[in-house]
Parts: sequence; structure tokens; C-alpha cells
Amino acid sequence: MDKGVALSEDLDQESGQTSPLRVGARLKFVRRVKNLRLRQLAQRVGCSEGFLSKIENDKVNPSLQMLHRIVTALDISIGEILAQEIEEGTVVMRAGERPVIRMVPDRETEGIHLEWLIPPGDARLLSGSVHVVHPGGVTHGVIQHEGEEVGYILEGELELEVDGEVHFLKAGDSFFFKSDLPHGYRNTGDCVTRVLWVNTPPTF
Repeated sequence: MDKGVALSEDLDQESGQTSPLRVGARLKFVRRVKNLRLRQLAQRVGCSEGFLSKIENDKVNPSLQMLHRIVTALDISIGEILAQEIEEGTVVMRAGERPVIRMVPDRETEGIHLEWLIPPGDARLLSGSVHVVHPGGVTHGVIQHEGEEVGYILEGELELEVDGEVHFLKAGDSFFFKSDLPHGYRNTGDCVTRVLWVNTPPTF
């Protein structure tokens, strides 16, 4: 039986492969542990208090960009939210058993999902994942944070934007950039794109 964990924007199960993970309660728990009021966190994130409340109660599903802004404001990574799903000391994660974060608008054949390669945890120095980007999948806005990133296109094509410059990549191409440069990507092709992506320190 698969042990993968999915976070999807519509919170649907990835049939037979993963089970849904609702992050709202975990985000609320971290906020309270850090003694932050909802209004304070909303100000840090740059969204309304009502919208953040809906996210915490799993009534609204955040985009990848918004989720990144929330965990950054809480001084954690998305991986730390998933950490309890992985046994401590895990060395090997088999195909089909790795945690998966899915960002899907309507159905599992659209959008973006991230497949973890490195067990998430708060003591990690880097994070690694495979970004699976379906045709039309896009990050919806740029992301900025501390660190460095490197990637390798395993298959398909990717339109990568870094600091306002757009790069068109295909299978076999690689990239590297400082994470504090605004960056985002989209799949404008007709087939699924898979990207091996590593960044340090961990952000996702």
C-alpha cells in the first residue's frame, strides 16, 4: 500500500496512490506555537485576515506562491509540515512511496505536483524534489527567498523566468540561480515536464 501524501488545491485523492493532507490545521498550530495572532500573520503574508482564516480551516486552497509566503512568514518550510509523515532515519524512499505535494486546479491531469526525494525535516541543509508540471501548469507569480537552486530537465519542456528574463529549456538542459532573484515557471508544451530540483536551504 502506498504511503505517499498529497496536498492538492482541491484536496482530492490521487486515486490509489496517495491520501489527502489538509495543511490548514498544521499551519494554524504553528502560528499558535509562535504566539502569532491571525492578523499579525496576515500582515506578514500580505493577505486579508479573512482569507488566511479560510486557508487555516481548509475552506480556501492556496496557490503555490501563497503557500510559500505563509511558510516563509512562519519561518518554516513546506517540508516541515510533511516531516511527521516520514520515519526518522529514512534512507531510501521507494517509487510510489514518496510524499507528494499536488497543486491541482480541477483534476489530477492538470497543474503541478512535487515529489519529495529527500525526507523533509527541520534539520535538513537542502531539499530535493521532482517537479511534475502538466501542460498549462504554472506557478502563478514569482517567488523569492534566500539560498541557491539547481535543476535538470528530465523530460519535456519548461519556460523558466528568473529576474524578469525568460529561458526556454528542454530535456537535458540544466539551470542554476540565486533564490533571492524573482523566479517562476510554466509548461507551455503539450506533454508533461519533469524537473529534478534541488535548493538550499530548504524552502519547500
